[in-house]
Amino acid sequence: MNNYEGRRKNNEVLANGLPLNPAPSQKLRYHSPDGFNWGYAGSGPAQLALAILLHHAGKEVALFLYQSFKWEFVSRWEDNWRITGAEIDEWTQKQFDHAEKGD
Repeated sequence: MNNYEGRRKNNEVLANGLPLNPAPSQKLRYHSPDGFNWGYAGSGPAQLALAILLHHAGKEVALFLYQSFKWEFVSRWEDNWRITGAEIDEWTQKQFDHAEKGD
């Protein structure tokens, strides 16, 4: 299962203990030339949300949900954060359940 974490001190984002590369997400949507950021709702957090969902759930899910993920998670993260793949899966499933019901 995937695990993601960020540390403001080193400005690093890790996926399963390895640096998460922004390039794949930047090929889909180029929000931030400066890479990832968090704790607000700007371009760096949008890039991070897209990158995490792309890495964890694939292109279709990432493109459909990354802005919501940014607002609900990434924009609220403090200096050091961690999220598990299980937490992402649970949230993702809720988003699709709401979409199916028309909420």
